[in-house]
Amino acid sequence: MPVRATKRGAARVPFGTGADADVLICGASFAGLTVARELRSAGARVLILDRYEIGERQTSACAAPTEWLRNLGLEDSIRQTFDSLLVHTPLVEKARWQLPFSFSTFDYRQLCELLWDQTGDAEFETAKVSTRTGQTVSTDRGDVSAPLIVDALGWRRVLGVGDNFQPPDGPLSRGLEVHPHGTGTDLELWIDPRYVDAGYGWAFPARDEVRIGVGSFDPHDPVKQPTLRLVEDSGQTPDGYQGNWIPHRIRPAVEDGVFFAGDSAGHCLPLTAEGIRTAFYFGIALGRELRAVLEGRQDKAAALRRYGAFSASHKWKFEAMYAAQQSIRHLHGRPLDKVTGFFTRPRVSNWAFQHYLEIAPPSFAVPAPAAAPVRATVEQAA
Repeated sequence: MPVRATKRGAARVPFGTGADADVLICGASFAGLTVARELRSAGARVLILDRYEIGERQTSACAAPTEWLRNLGLEDSIRQTFDSLLVHTPLVEKARWQLPFSFSTFDYRQLCELLWDQTGDAEFETAKVSTRTGQTVSTDRGDVSAPLIVDALGWRRVLGVGDNFQPPDGPLSRGLEVHPHGTGTDLELWIDPRYVDAGYGWAFPARDEVRIGVGSFDPHDPVKQPTLRLVEDSGQTPDGYQGNWIPHRIRPAVEDGVFFAGDSAGHCLPLTAEGIRTAFYFGIALGRELRAVLEGRQDKAAALRRYGAFSASHKWKFEAMYAAQQSIRHLHGRPLDKVTGFFTRPRVSNWAFQHYLEIAPPSFAVPAPAAAPVRATVEQAA
């Protein structure tokens, strides 16, 4: 059975022999678990490694299009659902942007647990991944080898060639968020230099807490004091800090025989910093290519070529959003108010957000992979 509890201290023993796998997935969050989900019942040994227990370390505001969550069978993790955005600028107190689809905030641990339950016979071990030599990955618990290796560890791109990204020099945004207890009825955005010059603030209600934060497109900008200012202005208290670096440039999804998905491939949309549904999207695409290898329908070289081309075919969309991010990062005053008001027109917002959704459409999640076999209990096995 998979080992799920985080090992610490003396319990963090070396892997020993028999740790090798058919597919090694490094990273047990949105992208890594989605890849493993696509490989359920594939008849292969799939091993997932992560420094933390599954669902232990939330690093985002945890909101995604509702249809994505439903199509993946994750609706039980939903906390609150919204069909519009309430936008604040210095001169426009409230501008409501209607959405052609709904967004839902969700419980991170529960969503990860639900994804994990769909991975079938995949195995999980806690280990800190450090380096890679060929098809062997080194961790703080020993080496693991596999012919198919996935890096879903995040923006550091640990298993890539050369030096990892080091902020603030890499193409990264930065964000900080707190989780005070409270309630709210709207997804809210603040585009206001009082909080951040090049970026935005947010408040995402999630039933019994409100996730309030500030993100900057410039990794040199501090975000703690702006976050505290927004929290104070919102009448909340700064409880439950969490922060992260956010990639805002797409990167090659294959390199030196390794597959990359999620933040390690820059699969995070510039301008909005939305990376959850893109992690699902590219995780599904990668899982399908790996499954074809495991089932003998293609070889690894074809999988590398096809998945790399699939990711690269989206580059122009990511770059277009990056160009928009750079063009409006210092947009303030009357021009900002005009743009904000323009998007209050339903036809404009519906058109814009529908095209935005189609960058990684929820229809991509269906049909689901073959159902995983039910794990036999001890009594059944006997």
